[in-house]
Amino acid sequence: MENHLLSIVTFLPIFGAVVIALVPKEKLNWIRWGAAAITGLQLILAIWILKVFDFSTADVQLVEHYAWIPDFNIEYFMGIDGLSAPMVLLTALLSFLAVFTSWNIDKAQKGYFALFLLLDAGMMGVFVSLDFFLFYIFWEVMLLPMYFLIGIWGGPQREYAAIKFFLYTLFGSVLLLLGMLALYFISEPHTFNMLILAEQSAEFGKAVLLGMNAGKVIFILLFIGFAIKVPIFPFHTWLPLAHVEAPTAISVILAGVLLKMGTYGFLRISFPILKEAAIWFALPLAILGLINIIYGAMAAMAQRDLKKMVAYSSVSHMGFVLLGMAALTPAGMNGAVFQMFNHGTISAMLFMLVGVVYDRAHHRDIEGFGGIAKVVPIYAGVTAMAFFAGLGLPGFSGFISEALCFIGAFPVFTWITIFATVGIVLNAGYFLWAYQRIFMGELNSKYEKLEEINNRELFALIPLAIITFFLGVYPTPMLNLMSSSLNHLVEVVKAAGMVAGL
Repeated sequence: MENHLLSIVTFLPIFGAVVIALVPKEKLNWIRWGAAAITGLQLILAIWILKVFDFSTADVQLVEHYAWIPDFNIEYFMGIDGLSAPMVLLTALLSFLAVFTSWNIDKAQKGYFALFLLLDAGMMGVFVSLDFFLFYIFWEVMLLPMYFLIGIWGGPQREYAAIKFFLYTLFGSVLLLLGMLALYFISEPHTFNMLILAEQSAEFGKAVLLGMNAGKVIFILLFIGFAIKVPIFPFHTWLPLAHVEAPTAISVILAGVLLKMGTYGFLRISFPILKEAAIWFALPLAILGLINIIYGAMAAMAQRDLKKMVAYSSVSHMGFVLLGMAALTPAGMNGAVFQMFNHGTISAMLFMLVGVVYDRAHHRDIEGFGGIAKVVPIYAGVTAMAFFAGLGLPGFSGFISEALCFIGAFPVFTWITIFATVGIVLNAGYFLWAYQRIFMGELNSKYEKLEEINNRELFALIPLAIITFFLGVYPTPMLNLMSSSLNHLVEVVKAAGMVAGL
């Protein structure tokens, strides 16, 4: 079974979606608990994968490699390394917890959970694919479930939010497709195998495409495709609306997993396959990271809608990932991927907490609350903890990953790093200001009977809080998991740059 772990963990949700589709719609508990059982089993498999994973090597592990369409060198090629292993765990964990956040979905539950499981399979497939063609299929598989999950079960502007999300990401997918085709036809023999493409990296820098350096042209195509998913300024405008209109669980998945696919794409495809172009684009990437950090934080501070504030905070926090990656240092690279994982857990907590208060008050206007800590002290305490984690306070995992990004970036982009630290102050500003307006001061009389957070909601939040605390105090296990692969990536990219005289 170990030889097929990655296939099982990827396709198990599709099996679950088919089973749920066969359950009568009146059997609501069967549908809910069926989705919970499938995602729970997937989480156990993800933990098993980490148990058998060898932390000491940068090699790809748990490989499944078969010819799929041999005439065109298209392969069924799966495997994981220290870059993808944390993302596999994050996807399985958030998918499981998001099922319980979906408990209050009040219409067409069968379709909702079937689409949710299909989305889960698409996300997992992206993180375990090592053939670009297979990667692209899973990338596209995510698009339709997300479109329907926002468009059918979202808020008042759900149709507009869904179509905007769909068009933006489809545009990015088309550019990815063009980049993939260019890589395929320049490589010799033609292949989509990412490991072989990485071995031929120097050839892409020498080839010419449309009269320009092929490596740089392909890097820009892939960059825009991945930048839309991160999202990087100015490709971010789909995100706040999609978050605001999406149901809580889908916001959790959007912020927790989907945004990471953009930065994962940079590190899995763009950096190792187009090494020279990655060095050439490092400074612009660092500047874009700085813009994300400052712009996202200032936009968050200006919001009255609590969910939109958290959405813009994601734009800011993903900027730290970009800055760490751009530095191309071991500390920066480890900090960037650690920040991807930490932002996944922290933003999931934040969106769940927004969902808790929205279910009771039916609005998210920050100014519309006031003093509610007096009637919902447990909710206030959990929110305070999540806000502190979000602003990167020492003792929480976000502090470690942001600090590593700064440590890695400072020697390379000193002034950019100095300006980026302003983002820490702005993050603290909007989180604390929002907390003050919602929870402190005189109690708004409309909320004297506001219902406290319940056990089901705490069940989804507590594991994330424990992980955030644990990795904030003892980050070594996660860093050990990632460091061999990421340090190797830094070495090969820099070595290629030295050979090319960059």
